[in-house]
Amino acid sequence: MSWIQKLYETYDACTGNEHITDIDELCPVGYSVQNAHIEVVLDKGGNFRRASLVDKNDAKTLIPVTEKSLTGRTSGIAPHPLCDSLQYCAGDYEKYGDRQSYFVDYIKQLEPWANAELGHEKVKAVYDYVSKKILVQDLLKAKLLFEKDGKLAIIEKTDDKKKVKVTATNEKPSPIIVESDTLPPIIKLLSFDDKGIKDQAKVFVRWKVESVDALCSETWKDKTLFDAWSQYLSLFDSIKGFCYVTGKPETEIAQKHPAKLRSGRDGAKLISSNDNSGFTFLGRFESANEVVSVSSEVTQKAHSALRWLIGRKQAFRSGDQVFVTWATNGKPIPDPCANSWDFLGEEFQADETATSVSGDVGQSFAIRFNKKLAGYKASISDTEDIVVMGLDSATPGRMAITFYRELTGSEFLERIEKWHSNFAWLQNYGRDREDKKKQIIFKGAPAPKDIAWCAYGNKVEGKNGIKLLNATVERLMPSIIDGRPVPRDLVEQCVRRVSNRTGFKRGKDGKQPEFEKCLGIACSLFKGSYDERGYSMALEEDRSSRDYLYGRLLAVAEKIESMALYFANEGRETTAARLMQRFADRPFSTWLTIEIGLAPYKSRLNAKAPGLLRGYMELIDSICCQFQGDEFKQDSRLSGEFLLAYHCQRKWLNEHKREKGQWVLNSANDAEDQEEIDSEE
Repeated sequence: MSWIQKLYETYDACTGNEHITDIDELCPVGYSVQNAHIEVVLDKGGNFRRASLVDKNDAKTLIPVTEKSLTGRTSGIAPHPLCDSLQYCAGDYEKYGDRQSYFVDYIKQLEPWANAELGHEKVKAVYDYVSKKILVQDLLKAKLLFEKDGKLAIIEKTDDKKKVKVTATNEKPSPIIVESDTLPPIIKLLSFDDKGIKDQAKVFVRWKVESVDALCSETWKDKTLFDAWSQYLSLFDSIKGFCYVTGKPETEIAQKHPAKLRSGRDGAKLISSNDNSGFTFLGRFESANEVVSVSSEVTQKAHSALRWLIGRKQAFRSGDQVFVTWATNGKPIPDPCANSWDFLGEEFQADETATSVSGDVGQSFAIRFNKKLAGYKASISDTEDIVVMGLDSATPGRMAITFYRELTGSEFLERIEKWHSNFAWLQNYGRDREDKKKQIIFKGAPAPKDIAWCAYGNKVEGKNGIKLLNATVERLMPSIIDGRPVPRDLVEQCVRRVSNRTGFKRGKDGKQPEFEKCLGIACSLFKGSYDERGYSMALEEDRSSRDYLYGRLLAVAEKIESMALYFANEGRETTAARLMQRFADRPFSTWLTIEIGLAPYKSRLNAKAPGLLRGYMELIDSICCQFQGDEFKQDSRLSGEFLLAYHCQRKWLNEHKREKGQWVLNSANDAEDQEEIDSEE
């Protein structure tokens, strides 16, 4: 139960904190957040003034709830005390709709609060209005609802995504097919349910009560109404017992616990014990409270805090899977599921452009990363409580905690630093999806979701791939948070996939952006998994291991052919690129094939730039001389180390050019633009 205690502590620590900008979204006890569709404005006497649709950006509405309406609407009738859907709060719904109306239960619950001494004038105004049973009628007059033949229309999906079927309620025959774009705005605000239906019974209504002496007309913002509801709730009888979180012996024990943690439509619960007819307790207990009991205040605060944390941008979400990380005092902390580009942000992007190609890329990254991390260390103390929590649900009604860690501030930051430092490599993610002009090229560690894509490609995309993606991210979390080794099969899978270069698509410009992204991620994983070898992000000319040297040879061979093709204005794939998979499996025999195939390109290059060719051949000779004994003739499979060498050697060649018999830095840093090659050397 430590997770619920940490969330309870988080709620109390964050409430009233002026430094947290979105603290208003942290629900008070007895309240919940609901997305409203229609806003109805009344006067103090309960008379209808006007109504309007609610903009999506302003749809979140704080509404009073009971324990039953907060936790049990999916299993029975449970009206909210004030704001609710048409099916509950419209007394004339049965006249226009085909679902069962729950207005009797709604008005029965609202009446005693409206007439109580602890009531509120806004509640009385709403009660006076809904008692007239004309809500749907008024909304139809305001042309806010969609009617067909005098009834509320039902929208159903069709096989054509651009078209929907419109049916009048209580009139199943005579449906019509219309274009989705022609539907009224209220239908576009609704979401399809699991059966592919949009029903206006689910239209949620919130209330405004305007009067001359009222400073706040919105019921979801009026703090005096909040206090009135809290006082009214205290009058109800409840079961008293021992709370295992606070340790108080006589508190109001929660009989049910909230849902809607990940979204407004999420019905899965972390705590549930409402199935007394089955084997919920496995014959060990007579009631759920014999297992553990938690007060209503604790469970509402804890679940409200969790819902608030998930709703913030610091949570990683993938389908039903959620990983949320937070400090119990609400201070900002780094996201363990972010890559280094997102972790360092705009500050990193500014420094990245100023980094010289001649500098130590590993050292420059470490300086920028430590500078960013120092900001977190200044605000998070060594003993700060940090929690990392993973949630997932196998069924719509049950949610499980799949990952849970409690760390001190120093432990958490140390492990984040270790992950981004050990797995740092040159990454090329291609063009930004939102800003096509921006290239995402950085030095650092990839995100778990990117590693899953690198390993399995499009198998982790779409609805069918979400389970594989989530399982892979879950396997990587212990490596980030606990410092455990990355699963070996993931490393090998990434290396194998990037070695199969012909399996990646080519763009119209002949480039392979997916290959470049996958190459950086695979190198990052291999480097971090063998951190004891001390690999550098720059070319290591003195490293003489067989796999490393073969990777360098492949890069030089590719460069020779690509430059020859460049001079001939040909954009086709090189032999080295086509045979990369075979080269990884049988390097010696494949190298002979590649070297023989280079003969015509060497001749072409010798005619255009003999000095450049001489430099390439000298480079190949120096690499071959570094092989120890018979290592060059061994034809066994290469490890992922050859990718590190290939990537670094290729980058080195792109950054250098030949001038007067020497390799010098190319200030333009452009691999394809070598117009200043000294062909008369």
